[in-house]
Amino acid sequence: MTALSDPLALPCGQVLPNRLMKAALSEGLGTSAGAPDERLERLYSRWGTGGFGLVVTGNVMVDHDHLGEPGNVVIADERHLGDLRRWARTAKDGGARLWMQINHPGRQANPLATRSQPVAPSAIGLGLPGIPAPRALTDGEIVDIVHRFATTARIAERAGFDGVQIHGAHGYLVSQFLSPLANQRDDRWGGDPERRARFVLEAVRAIRAEVSKSFAVAIKLNSADFQRGGFTEDESREVVRRLAAEQLDLIEISGGSYESPAMMGRPAARSASTVAREAYFLEYAESVRAAAGAVPLAVTGGFRSRVAMVDAVESGECDVVGLGRPSAVSPNAAGDILHERTARLHSPQISLRLPARVSTLSNVKSLEGALDLQWHTDQLHLIGAGDEPDPDRTPWLTVAAMLKHHGVDAFRSRRGSTMNNKDPKRRKFEVERAVGRYVANPAVRALSRIGIRTSFATELETIGRKSGQVRVVPVSVAFDDSGAWVISQHGTRSGWAANIGAEPTVRVRQGKRWRTGTAELRPADDVVARSRTFAPNPVFAGLTAATFRALQSTPVSVRITFTD
Repeated sequence: MTALSDPLALPCGQVLPNRLMKAALSEGLGTSAGAPDERLERLYSRWGTGGFGLVVTGNVMVDHDHLGEPGNVVIADERHLGDLRRWARTAKDGGARLWMQINHPGRQANPLATRSQPVAPSAIGLGLPGIPAPRALTDGEIVDIVHRFATTARIAERAGFDGVQIHGAHGYLVSQFLSPLANQRDDRWGGDPERRARFVLEAVRAIRAEVSKSFAVAIKLNSADFQRGGFTEDESREVVRRLAAEQLDLIEISGGSYESPAMMGRPAARSASTVAREAYFLEYAESVRAAAGAVPLAVTGGFRSRVAMVDAVESGECDVVGLGRPSAVSPNAAGDILHERTARLHSPQISLRLPARVSTLSNVKSLEGALDLQWHTDQLHLIGAGDEPDPDRTPWLTVAAMLKHHGVDAFRSRRGSTMNNKDPKRRKFEVERAVGRYVANPAVRALSRIGIRTSFATELETIGRKSGQVRVVPVSVAFDDSGAWVISQHGTRSGWAANIGAEPTVRVRQGKRWRTGTAELRPADDVVARSRTFAPNPVFAGLTAATFRALQSTPVSVRITFTD
């Protein structure tokens, strides 16, 4: 009979000292350049000596242009190799194996931490407030991202990590390719379940080609999206069967997305057997065992008692027990369980305990989901700062900090719309948005009503990406023979700029005539040079450029090509 303390031999030849895994938690402790620093070293030193047989890092991004959230570590080349080596060495001092979770956010890219428009298998927006619609990836871009996963894995091995885990769950890019809701392509990357699985299979193969045979390659995979019409358990089992033939070392089972956060225990109802056995996805893991073949299975989500962990491993339903949020409150959680210092781990489900008639509203559920994530992230930041976690921290302190640092936007999904609380661009954006909304926009509309119209202050009509309704906003435009240039001063944070990602057909008023055209974000365009062309007279070019520079935060040029 297998015990929690028994070692586990993996297909690559590595041996995990025991069956407890510190599951990935996104730390948000990278530097502004995407490098790890001493805060991550302190945090992982605690986990490395906390009794875990395996420690998996939080989201490490494969592309600097697409971040899941502020503070992500990013590995696209070897510029931070020295910092990565210190991180790996510190985390492994306690004897645990250390794997790096690698990821691309796809359409879940954070719009306040990323200047680029999000990308995805298809141009289908996310059902969360504040997230701009993505553009569809080209075939060549998809191949490039596959290579990026492989490059990140190669650098991870050079830095001293023992393996990588591909993040294929929770609505990120790999999960988007697998889901028929997010992937509606009709080429080799989509159209049926077999082609939707091509991306993840190619990523695994590319990684295996770049790393040594003794380097572990794993994946975190959704059991299902828990959304109508989404990725199903039957499809997931078939993906597991195909992945099992690709020299994988561990498959971690999770589920849901940030639209339907089953991984946090917040889907609708759970069966009595799930409640009794604690783990959210244990029943699915049991059903997928045959498809996984010789590849070990890990289950994360819901485990709190030693009894439930022991039963899950002894019964053979899973090979590894993943502990996520409990490890944020107790870095020594694994040791406490293995040495029977505790029978149950403490990890509160954070809630504001609002009245029932309020707490069931969808926006309030999203708020509490974001609050739960941030409260646990606060614990990681305490440890990273050299302090102890504070399990008694009231959630209202987290609410106050979120409001102080981010305003009401803090209560959108954390994976979608928060920003580094010290980032001056965020504060500047909030101020300029208020100026535009309450001063500049009404002024332009008032001048228009009395017949004062110029190309420098005109109106743009887009279609709301969520409402489907016409939206008219004042903008500055530089017209030419075939179209016009507009500058979105705040990139895709501007509502109208996000709208054109979902529907590029727009109308712009030129004098007394409304012109129809197709709009396209041009992030490679020189915005400073472009702003000078907006001057009504060349003499004022410098003044115009200075004005745009004063108002902008993360600007991007937009080209409108007339079609009328």
